[in-house]
Amino acid sequence: MQIKESFGSKLFDAVNVLIMIAFVIVMMYPMVYVFSSSISSDAMVASGKVLLFPKDVTLHAYKEIIANSDVWRSYWNTIRYTVVHTVLTLLVTSAMAYPLAKKWLPGRKIVLLMAAFTMLFSGGLIPTFLVVQKLGLLNSIWAIVLPTLISTWHLFIMRTFFEGLPEELEDAATIDGCGYLQVLIRIVLPLSLPVMATIGLYTAVGQWNAFFDALIYLNDRSLYPLQIMLRNILVAGAKITSESDASQLQTMKYAMIMVATLPILCIYPFIQKYFVQGTMIGGIKG
Repeated sequence: MQIKESFGSKLFDAVNVLIMIAFVIVMMYPMVYVFSSSISSDAMVASGKVLLFPKDVTLHAYKEIIANSDVWRSYWNTIRYTVVHTVLTLLVTSAMAYPLAKKWLPGRKIVLLMAAFTMLFSGGLIPTFLVVQKLGLLNSIWAIVLPTLISTWHLFIMRTFFEGLPEELEDAATIDGCGYLQVLIRIVLPLSLPVMATIGLYTAVGQWNAFFDALIYLNDRSLYPLQIMLRNILVAGAKITSESDASQLQTMKYAMIMVATLPILCIYPFIQKYFVQGTMIGGIKG
């Protein structure tokens, strides 16, 4: 028997749809505007005539970016930093979260309290810089990767996810002769794709967009990531007084934003199902 919806229910659904459409427009407009400006002429962008659709379409900004060897070098550096940081973060975080998910672990509560303490207090910028300097990590990939390798929030999410996995599976693997490391690699991690994809995406996006660590730890231009290149364009634009040069740099800025954002936009659809599931499960204690 089909249940007839009330007027209040239909009105509620209609209002929700309108609100969601408004949110989509608000979130999509900046991206559409940046793309339209990146393929519009300098004069149209400088005069403020580009509001939604491109005007006097031209690809000169993208041609300049493609011809710039520094951009490709920084692009490779960003990919390298992001991949290494994400892989090591997943490995180290899972290796730490798995034993902390076991209630029989000696000193478990003390370790968890110490980890939680770092969410409220940190060593500070200058002590962290001095540690990186004394370890000889300046002007290397490890200065970007190691200081932020483990996020306490991600550690707690992964620990909670591991606690929700059936212990019978691990017991069966142990009876078959697997050690703790084998159980983690062969049983736990394959079942943890949702939370691994979620943390991996958060880590990759954070590292891809990061520029401050590179700004303070790297002096060699050949090691600069893409975000430093974008920052240099913005800083250069603030120093330019000529209107023609400023407008040309404006389109370059929009083109760089599109180039820097495109990889993350292409990756997200492939792991969206894991991302949604991991976000929901990882935050609920099993």
